[in-house]
Amino acid sequence: MTDFFDVNTYSHDPREQFLNWSLMSQGAWDYPANTRGYTMGLVAELVEPKWALRASSVAVPVIANHSEMEYVFGKAQSEILELEKKIRVNGSNGVVRLMSSYTTCRSPSYQEGLVALKTGDSNILNIISGTAKASTYGGHKFGIYLNIEQEVTKDLGAFSRIGWNDGQYATWAFTEIDQTESAGLSLRGTSWNRAADVAGLAVVVNGISAIHRQFLKEGGYGFIIGDGNLNYGHEAIMETYYNMKVYNSLWLSLDYQFVNNPGYNKDRGPVHVFSLRGHIAL
Repeated sequence: MTDFFDVNTYSHDPREQFLNWSLMSQGAWDYPANTRGYTMGLVAELVEPKWALRASSVAVPVIANHSEMEYVFGKAQSEILELEKKIRVNGSNGVVRLMSSYTTCRSPSYQEGLVALKTGDSNILNIISGTAKASTYGGHKFGIYLNIEQEVTKDLGAFSRIGWNDGQYATWAFTEIDQTESAGLSLRGTSWNRAADVAGLAVVVNGISAIHRQFLKEGGYGFIIGDGNLNYGHEAIMETYYNMKVYNSLWLSLDYQFVNNPGYNKDRGPVHVFSLRGHIAL
């Protein structure tokens, strides 16, 4: 779905730009996808010179973060609506995108998870962690997201995203983020005679809902995070990269991420992540 929605010129493609999941797309958008990131369904677009409107209805996973997908009208599906508006600030181009999503699926609520922790109901806990299939439907998640990009000069661009979902039901497809704020810059290397090179710098702050925190605090596990306890703190990330053109079709990137309170846990980290990435485009 990220091929159609939440596009951003400066922060969207992990093959050449930022690597962190909450920078390559809206972290709080639990976007419908199988384990490899794909789904099936219908996408419609109305594109005008200064604005665009997109809508979709697509399948969701049968099991959290699983390869098997299903579309059951009214029970297992995801709808996305996005309005895009082109703007100009001081003569420079920009885009504002406002998006909302609503997903229904087999996910249990975190409240059900809390009850299961007390009663020892391993079935509910396994469904939330992505290791079992629920026989009933009822999960639902609503989210709203803002995505802004703005050209500052012909070589410098700025971007920001703000995202929120209600965080009452288990994460089902993407990652365990219920609120996110990010901002960053992207600079082409024209001024140092490397016009094909790009440098990027961004910061992100992520959070989870109160009931999500409580579930993890009591010892619950999602399919991404959980370590038996939680000393909660917002997860804060700084990422920078330099993507250089080495040859006609070969790019290499150096990337560094600093993560404070990884997995929202003040007792963990900070973490330093160093990466080397190669990309070939023919």
